[in-house]
Amino acid sequence: MIYTVTFNPSLDYIVSVDNFRLGLTNRTDSELLLPGGKGINVSVVLMNLGIESTALGFVAGFTGEEVIRRLEQMGVKNGFIRLEEGFTRINLKLKSIDGTEINGQGPAIGEEPAGLLMKKLNTLGEGDVLFLSGSIPASMPDDAYRKIMEMLDGKGIMTVVDATGHLLMNVLEYRPFLIKPNNHELGEIFETELKTRESVIPYGRKLQEMGARNVLVSMAGEGAVLIAANGEVYDTPAPEGKLVNGVGAGDSMVAGFMAGYMERHDYGHAFRMGVAAGSASAFSENLATKQEIEAVYSKLESGK
Repeated sequence: MIYTVTFNPSLDYIVSVDNFRLGLTNRTDSELLLPGGKGINVSVVLMNLGIESTALGFVAGFTGEEVIRRLEQMGVKNGFIRLEEGFTRINLKLKSIDGTEINGQGPAIGEEPAGLLMKKLNTLGEGDVLFLSGSIPASMPDDAYRKIMEMLDGKGIMTVVDATGHLLMNVLEYRPFLIKPNNHELGEIFETELKTRESVIPYGRKLQEMGARNVLVSMAGEGAVLIAANGEVYDTPAPEGKLVNGVGAGDSMVAGFMAGYMERHDYGHAFRMGVAAGSASAFSENLATKQEIEAVYSKLESGK
């Protein structure tokens, strides 16, 4: 079974406002309400590819119930723990003003619900896949990912960690199957600037030496690089297309990569699936559909 963890999910209220005027009443020209959060994005893209997953994390209040309702409508299984106080945050995303966002705080997560999540995760076993994505809320210990990885060490679980800085570095000793820094995050770790696909390769290998098995580096318009566990390096320039919405592109990439790997156990196919899914989401208003991903994949295969 596949599981995703989103500690602090959201309802994303996505609107466009033509001729936005500061200090005056504005009316929307379009609006959309979607469940949000990095792990949730992974679950949605997997579902779009026909792969079931269970979304784990914490929800609260009427907004939390709406997150669950909408995910279940999409076919994503509900594994969320309901909190007694607070409410799941609402994030306002204003498309018409260069990606302007106002993100909510979310509810406080106490020791008891955090312990319940750890108990759920401790039931995972051989052959399961776990995605740990995004930041950790201030109400939780910042070593939560490390504790999860330590608890699951040696149980045959394939783990994917999409996090930054010390959250990522602290789990490398537990040999995550896949990590996905972008080139800027990779550069920050090693205090350097990485602008080309060739330049990221030695630093990706350093993360492998620290424990990561596969290092997938996203580079926006420059493309992507995979330093694979079998020693091979795969790279590609960015597929041609118009950037419409970069939100969720990285989450789509890790979902696509794992979908491709589970399908064929071939790193080249997994890499192309990851790049195709990430790019297709970036070229779309919402997270990519299977058809959109397949269209970009065919271009990568043909070298276009």
